[in-house]
Amino acid sequence: MLDIKVLFVEDSLTMRRIIMNSLKTIGFTDIIEATDGEDALKKIEDTKVELILTDWNMPEMNGEQLVRHLRETEMYKTTPIFMITTRGMKADVLTAVKLGVNGYIVKPFTAEILKKKLSKCIDF
Repeated sequence: MLDIKVLFVEDSLTMRRIIMNSLKTIGFTDIIEATDGEDALKKIEDTKVELILTDWNMPEMNGEQLVRHLRETEMYKTTPIFMITTRGMKADVLTAVKLGVNGYIVKPFTAEILKKKLSKCIDF
């Protein structure tokens, strides 16, 4: 069991279920889910999360906008952020890295792949 508060942001209900199951499989229990960037910001307004996973393509506020906002916020300047997306082009990965993400996960993925990617920032 990992004592880390996680936020994941995903507009697709099916992907939210997959991500939630993957997070639980690898040991996370304190999980906040949001449907887009605006929803995420509302849900963490009074809460400090220690790991953020976000989709790129979402309505209202997309992942790129969310990451920019979080990196400009003192509380989240150094929080590990992982982009989870179907966008696997090298240019997209480079854009995400420039935004300040700590990792990039291309859908579809397994819990094992998620754990391997997150292990760069989290001790399992």
